Amino acid sequence: MNRRLWTLALAAALTAPAAFSADKPNLTGTWVLNIKKSEFGPSPGPDKFERKIVHHDPELKMTTVQSFQSQERTNDVVYVTDGAEHTVKSGQGEAQITATWKGKNLEVKSVRNVQGNEIVAVETWTLGEDGKTLSTVSHIKAPMGELDLKFFFEKQ
Repeated sequence: MNRRLWTLALAAALTAPAAFSADKPNLTGTWVLNIKKSEFGPSPGPDKFERKIVHHDPELKMTTVQSFQSQERTNDVVYVTDGAEHTVKSGQGEAQITATWKGKNLEVKSVRNVQGNEIVAVETWTLGEDGKTLSTVSHIKAPMGELDLKFFFEKQ
């Protein structure tokens, strides 16, 4: 049961939003996870993880394609980067999402209920100076404990 909840928490973090505003970094592009440079905590990493982002401030559209244990999943979501809480539906159900800029970094908070358990993920997104890398540091709180994850994406 605990492994299943950790896997669901990891999936929730992988589908959490990215967002921005007009004077902030533009995250448009196809981003592929560098699995070797990323850290997944106690859970195994995905076989594949790719995000296609189209941004027109304050809207961010993202298609995520990910594969775990040879099962591929595609998820389309739209996020609003106005700092207000929005309900977003995805393959994992509904989440309450709030995206706020902290300087050049985007902080995204996601709250979702998984099997009666609240999972809160706070992510900090940072676009590399060259615009070709995107890193995400996630802190996840769940009933079974806390977890830190690091994802390193490369622009294709």
